[in-house]
Amino acid sequence: MKTSQIITQWQDALQIEMNFIKTKGSSKYRLINGVSLSSSDGFSYLFETSRPLSIPTGTNVTIQWGHLELPARLVSSDNKHVVLILEKSIGDTVTDAILIYDPWQLLEELATRLEEIKKDKKKRGRVHRTIKPSNEIQQPSETKNQSFVKQLFDRSKSNPVTFVWGPPGTGKTYTLARVAANKYLVGKRVLILSNSNSAVDVLIYETFEFLLRKDKFNKGTVLRYGNTNMNDLSLTESVTSIQLLTETEPTLVTDLDKLKIQREQIKNDSGFAKNQRDTKDLLEIEQKILGLEEKMRRKEKKLLEDAKIIGTTLAKAASDSTIYEQEFDLVIVDEASMAYIPYIGFAASLGKRVIICGDFKQLPPIAQSRHPLVHQCLRQDIFLEAGVTDSINQGILHPQLLLLSEQRRMHPQISAFTNQYIYHSLVFDHSSVLAKRENLAQKLPFPNIASILVDTSGTGTFAAIDPITKSRWNVWQLLLSFQLIKELLEGGTTSIGYITPYRTQAELMDILIEDILNNEKKKADIISATVHRFQGSERDAIVFDTVDSLPFHKPGMLLTGPESERLLNVAITRTRGKFIHVSDVSFMKDRLNMNNTVRKLIVHQLEHKKRVPHSAIGKWVNNQDARLKWVHSHSLDPLKTDVKLAKQSISIGINASTLNNQWTTLFSERQNQVNCTTTVNQNVQFPYMIIDEKILWIGQPFDYMKNALPPLVSVRIQSEAFIKRFLQLVGT
Repeated sequence: MKTSQIITQWQDALQIEMNFIKTKGSSKYRLINGVSLSSSDGFSYLFETSRPLSIPTGTNVTIQWGHLELPARLVSSDNKHVVLILEKSIGDTVTDAILIYDPWQLLEELATRLEEIKKDKKKRGRVHRTIKPSNEIQQPSETKNQSFVKQLFDRSKSNPVTFVWGPPGTGKTYTLARVAANKYLVGKRVLILSNSNSAVDVLIYETFEFLLRKDKFNKGTVLRYGNTNMNDLSLTESVTSIQLLTETEPTLVTDLDKLKIQREQIKNDSGFAKNQRDTKDLLEIEQKILGLEEKMRRKEKKLLEDAKIIGTTLAKAASDSTIYEQEFDLVIVDEASMAYIPYIGFAASLGKRVIICGDFKQLPPIAQSRHPLVHQCLRQDIFLEAGVTDSINQGILHPQLLLLSEQRRMHPQISAFTNQYIYHSLVFDHSSVLAKRENLAQKLPFPNIASILVDTSGTGTFAAIDPITKSRWNVWQLLLSFQLIKELLEGGTTSIGYITPYRTQAELMDILIEDILNNEKKKADIISATVHRFQGSERDAIVFDTVDSLPFHKPGMLLTGPESERLLNVAITRTRGKFIHVSDVSFMKDRLNMNNTVRKLIVHQLEHKKRVPHSAIGKWVNNQDARLKWVHSHSLDPLKTDVKLAKQSISIGINASTLNNQWTTLFSERQNQVNCTTTVNQNVQFPYMIIDEKILWIGQPFDYMKNALPPLVSVRIQSEAFIKRFLQLVGT
C-alpha cells in the first residue's frame, strides 16, 4: 500500500473516532453551586468543580442540566471553579449540572496536517521510512562498553529513524536528553515531543540541567512551549516561554497576572454566590485576559523562531503553525507507545531524523470507538506498526531498535516480577540498585519488605459503581489504602503515590488527602491518580489499589482486557522502594484465568510469602488519624456518643427493609430531636451512617454487613468534603 493510501486510512480512522466522540464518547465533569453572572454577551455562569478540568480555554462544551443539553463555551477554569457562557439562561442558581467535553477538535487538526503531508513528497518519504523502517543499519559498529548515549547519538546521525525501547528505570530520559543536548552542541536544531505535558517537562528540564552543568546553556536556546508545570521548579535560568516573556515583556506579564488575581478575588468573595456582586467586572476582566493572552502568543512566536531545542506536546505541535510550519534536524518523540500512529507519522514529517522512544509493554494509545479501522490505526502503537514488536516476539531485536536494558529504579524484590513476567529476562537490575533502594524498603509499614500484598478477602461487599461516570469504586479498599499512606508517612516515607485503575476511586482518595492530610502534604509529595495519569511518574512508595471485589461478578475490563498486562506493568514500575498491593485475593483468584497478569502477580507475592491478611489489621495500623479511626464493630461506645451528640440529622443506609430492634432502640431517643432517616440503598451493598453530614461511619450498623469475617471493623470518618462526594455516589 502506498504511503498516501496509508495516510488516508489514518484520516478515515480519525474521522470515525471523531464521529464517535461527538455522539457517545464524551468526558463528563460534575458542576455544583452554579451562579448566573450576566446576560450581556450570552449567559455566563460560575460553577464549582468536583475535580480540575483539563480543557483548553475557549473550548466548546455541552452543559447537561436535567433533561436539557445546551452548548456552552469555557471562558476560564482553575482547580476549583469554571466560568462558562451558555446560549440561554438556566436560572439564577444551579445546584447541579454536568459538563460534557468532546476533545475531537484536536483530532481534526491532526487530520488536516495529514492532508498537507499527502501533498508533500519529502514529508511522505519521512512518514514511509518511519512506518516501514529499513532492515539495514548505517552506523559504526557498537562496542561492548559503549554507552547508550553514544550508541543513540551515532545511530541518529547515520539513520533516518531510530527506535528506542526504554523499559521503566532504564535511563530513557537521561539518554534522550543528552542526545538532544549533544545534537545542539554540534549545531543541530531539535524538537522534543510527547503525548503528555509532564513527559515534555521532564525531558526539557533534564536537557537544560545537562547544558547548564557543562556551561553550555544560553538563554533562549532551550524553550518549553505550551502548558507546563516547569514554572514551579527551582529553575536558575528561564526555560519556559512565560519565564522568558517575564524578562522581555514584564509589563504585559504583570498586567495579565494582576487581572488573574482580581478574577480570583471576585470568585472567592464569600458573598459572591449569594449577592451576585461584581458580575460585570468579572466578565470585563475575562475579556481583557483573553486579549492579553493573544498578545502573549504573538510574542511567543518570536521566541520559537530563535530557540534551538523546543519541547511541546504532539497535540500542540499539530495545532500550532509556529511548530508545524518549521523543519528540524532531529525530532525526538518520547512515550511514543502511548501516541496515535498518525501523530508519530506527523512528528516524523517535521524532521530530517527522528528518534522514537517508548515502551510497548506499557499503556497503549486510547481510542473510544471499537471500529476495526480505529483499532488498527489508533489503538495500536508505532512499534507494532513498524514491525519492532514482531521482531521481539520472534526472539530478535529489530536492526533499528536500541534496547535500554539496565533498570536502576526499583528494588529487586519489586522488579523481580516485571523482569521475569513482563520483559522475559531481557531487562536486568543494575548492580547498584539494591544498595540504593534498601533504605526505602526498611521503612514502616512492613519493614524490610519491598513488595507486599494487603489482602482484603472476607471484609465485605464494598465495591460499587459511580452512577454518573460508571467508574468503579470501593470504599473499604480506599480507606485501607489511606491508612497505608498514613503509615508510610509516619514511617518516614515522603514520596508516595496512590494508583488505581478507576477514576472515581482516585478522585475519592484525592479528596481524603487534600482534606485530612493537608498539613502532611506541605512536607511530603503525595499524589493520587489513575494508572493512565501516572505513567511517566515515579515515587519512593506506591499503593496500588485494584478496587474490584464483591458484589461484582468479575473484575472490570481494565484488569481483564487485552491491555491489562500493560496497565499492571505501569502500576508496579512507578515504584522505587516499596510496592503495596491492595487486592481481594479470593475474588481475584476465583474470577481471573491463570494467564491473567494480575493473577500472576498475586500468585508471585503469595509464593514469596508477602501476604498480609485482614486478620492482621490490628498489627500494622499503628498511626490512626483523629479524623479517620478504625473501630471494632462491637465497640459501640464511639458510635453511641456520635448519635447522642447529633444536632440535625442521622442518616442510615442499609440493605434491608427495616432496622432490627437493637438499632431501633439505639436511635429511638433521638428521633424526636433530630431528623432520623433510613434508606434502603440500591447503589451500594454495605451499611453506613451519616451524622449531621459531618461524620460518616462505614460498616455500621454492622449487623447488615455481608460476606464479612472476623475481625469485624468499622471506620469513622470526619470529612465534610468526602461525605459530600460519598452522598453523590450512593445517590442520596
